[in-house]
Amino acid sequence: MRYLTDLSPLSSRDSSFPSRVTPGKKKPLYTPLSPHTAYGNAMIGIFRKTMTTLATAATTAPASAVVPRVSIPTNGVDYRNKIVLAPMVRSGELPSRLLALKYGADLVWGPETIDRAMIGAERRVNPRNGTIEFTRMPSNGGRPNKSLKESVIYRIDPAREKGRLVYQIGTASPELAVQAARVVAADVSGIDVNSGCPKPFSTSGGMGAALLRTPDLLVSILEALVKEVGTPFQIGISVKIRILSKPEETEALVSRLVKTGITGLTVHCRTTPMRPRERAIRDQLPMVARICHDAGVACVMNGDVTSRDQGLALMAEYGVDGAMIATSAETNASCFRTNEDGGVAPWRDVVYEYMRFCMESENRLGNTKYLLNMLIPGKDKEFKDAKLSKTYLDICRALKFEDLLPAAMRVDELLGLDEKWEAAPDTESQAEPKSKAVQNAKVSEAARAAGGGAVRTKTPSPAVHAGGPIRRSSAPQPTKVVQVDAEQPAVEAAITAAQTQAPSQVTA
Repeated sequence: MRYLTDLSPLSSRDSSFPSRVTPGKKKPLYTPLSPHTAYGNAMIGIFRKTMTTLATAATTAPASAVVPRVSIPTNGVDYRNKIVLAPMVRSGELPSRLLALKYGADLVWGPETIDRAMIGAERRVNPRNGTIEFTRMPSNGGRPNKSLKESVIYRIDPAREKGRLVYQIGTASPELAVQAARVVAADVSGIDVNSGCPKPFSTSGGMGAALLRTPDLLVSILEALVKEVGTPFQIGISVKIRILSKPEETEALVSRLVKTGITGLTVHCRTTPMRPRERAIRDQLPMVARICHDAGVACVMNGDVTSRDQGLALMAEYGVDGAMIATSAETNASCFRTNEDGGVAPWRDVVYEYMRFCMESENRLGNTKYLLNMLIPGKDKEFKDAKLSKTYLDICRALKFEDLLPAAMRVDELLGLDEKWEAAPDTESQAEPKSKAVQNAKVSEAARAAGGGAVRTKTPSPAVHAGGPIRRSSAPQPTKVVQVDAEQPAVEAAITAAQTQAPSQVTA
């Protein structure tokens, strides 16, 4: 504005300035400007143009400074603006993933699954609940008298997990990683490489956090997955890491990883030696987020995130794109709800829903009890009763989930747990003979074990398990029941009928 006031006198002193009119004469329509007046007006024009340019630049600077985002593949999912369930061995099976989704999780990571466990697995659809199961014949451990039985390595609910499931792989080989990922790629929305697990079963094979010490290998794994799996299947490839002890080392590693073609990077804000009881370190988080954003890669934080509300606050504070919840989801999955939506639910409500999902998906009882021990407060009487239970029926009785008893019976029969019932069912509905679905399933298993010709047998996979633990997965809740024949009821039919009698419960 100073220049404008300085230029006014210059123009007004000029005798030819249009505002000066001779008295008694009409104001001329046009008066030629003197050189001084022309110069002043030109300067005003330049000034105004400069200020307009600066204002426009100031307005558009933040947007133009952002590097275009890495494009999300057609069948992939964007990790931005998401509160997600962390990958957890045993705690990340299908029932707990469905529980997290029910209470508001935007995405769910499955448990780390070792590459060799999935290579050669057979994909099948469970006719009773519509879930996708990846199975294989395990070794009998040198016990010739023990009959072989298929092991379910991984389960997926193709309806309720569609567009929201990320498969995490444990690997130390680009070739094996590609082979394993191809088995499941068509049924998931992303493949995530675990390079953050500090536990010996992972690091001893060069996997997990051990990959942080071999960045060349980690980069080659990600590049192979992007090229051989991500592009053909049109899904995203991502990686989960831990911070390193020195910020400059973390910076160097992340700078290499974001150039591999990945769509997302999750950083656990603890170093490899740190354990969950130690407080997360977030000093390096802004730096990691900046590197990811410069490359257009989504950055998700992990470590001491306890709820959706806290996760959203941390995202705003540290400039990251998403937040991942782990241990808090193990103890109460309703942590994914905002306080506005009801906040943390009573443990009995959460356990009721969890038991429904477990029975619908025919989850292994041992895995079901593992998470129940965390969901039920230790001081409650139900904790001890559930812990000592040997069947689904006993658990539902101990928790007084009377409306779930018919479904518990059928699952116990299907899984061969009915012989362990502490007390025989005493109601008329529970005393009915085993359903045809259960009988058919058992006949099928018996025929398979005996090599019956009427049942399609499965040839053992040419891929040999290298001795590491085979991860098993839990079963999903069906949205569509697929029956073997018109007379065969599905397990969840009893659950659906029971839900209509339940006094008050959250719907799936």
